[in-house]
Amino acid sequence: MRIGELARRTGVSERSLRYYEQQGLLTANRTDGGHRDYPDRAVDRVIRIQELFAAGLHSRKIAQLLPCMRDADGGPSEIATPRLAAELVAERDRIDRMIADLVNSRDVLDQVITAADLDG
Repeated sequence: MRIGELARRTGVSERSLRYYEQQGLLTANRTDGGHRDYPDRAVDRVIRIQELFAAGLHSRKIAQLLPCMRDADGGPSEIATPRLAAELVAERDRIDRMIADLVNSRDVLDQVITAADLDG
């Protein structure tokens, strides 16, 4: 599929897709005319990349992580090195702290909303 179709199917801009390719996160074949031609599995790859970015990982870490993740086609994956695994544990712990902070913020908002409803 061409870059425009991949962008439409994933909701990711063409510019971002080019960036992913530049960072080694996504690969495309080239047509005789020089256009990018992505396989169907690129849709799942882009969605996974977006999820990892949303979790706060940067492109270098995502590039290290992607080969260790099983693709939708069930293809083989590499084994994470102990260093990468330790870094991912640290990332998970960071995300857990962010979740706890968000839950606390939501609880404060709930308290304010409840107080406003009682007073209103």
